[in-house]
Amino acid sequence: MSYGQGEPQWDPWKPSSQQPQWGSQSSSPDWAALAEASEARNKRRRLLMIVGGALATVGIGAAVAVAVVSANGGSEPSNRPASALPSTANIPSESADAAPSFAPTSAPPPLNPMDFISSAKKDTAPISADTLFPGTQLTMGTNVYKKGATASTTNCASAALRTLPAVLTRNGCTRVIRATYTKDGVAVTVGVALFDTAAKATKARQEADNKSIIASLSGQGVPVFCRTAVCRSTTNTYGRYAYFTLAGFTNGKDVTTKDAKVFQAGDDLAEFTFRQIRRRGEAQASAAAGQ
Repeated sequence: MSYGQGEPQWDPWKPSSQQPQWGSQSSSPDWAALAEASEARNKRRRLLMIVGGALATVGIGAAVAVAVVSANGGSEPSNRPASALPSTANIPSESADAAPSFAPTSAPPPLNPMDFISSAKKDTAPISADTLFPGTQLTMGTNVYKKGATASTTNCASAALRTLPAVLTRNGCTRVIRATYTKDGVAVTVGVALFDTAAKATKARQEADNKSIIASLSGQGVPVFCRTAVCRSTTNTYGRYAYFTLAGFTNGKDVTTKDAKVFQAGDDLAEFTFRQIRRRGEAQASAAAGQ
């Protein structure tokens, strides 16, 4: 039987023989080429999956970074590009320990000088006519007063006149310190009465009337004054101290409302005494604060 002209006979049992081709029938597939093509397609598929996964990871990271910045900043837009966002090293970690906070320290409040001069228990600094009225003269503004006699006594009533002795005794006065100053024929005696508490000093001032006057102090060139003549008197308190002034003429002349220099002298001595008592409180408060 013939299989066509010129065509070698195909013997399936011969290695060198080839299967004949009939018409349009395709030849046997190239299995090696097919395997290589399949492997190439698999590699491309795996590569696409890896690249896609990486892009998805980058997208998620950018979204998280945008959310973190937006939550922290508040005013930042949520569509900022990833290149403008902080790196992960700048994003605070939730697991990081918070820095300890401490309440701000402050210096203790300064001691109140009034506390020291309001009670005999705290007002323990030495006191005398020399500490209250130091020196030989007093300058207040343009006025210069010469200091005369001074005195200190625990018999408060003996240093007062008219209704004042009873007021001092009734409220427990413990000491009266006096000093006299003169200028141009005007003499002023200032008297400081000490009490155990500020309340007692205040009560004494409230009970005093226009007849409650300190006794004028003469001596050291100053004649007796304001014992029979009309003089001007004042009464004040500060802390546990009540202080009084009595101002008049050394020649015995009566004081009238027109005698401005007498009023000025009395006011100057009252102001100076107030300052001295206040300084006493300030000095003791400063010393206590430094201990």
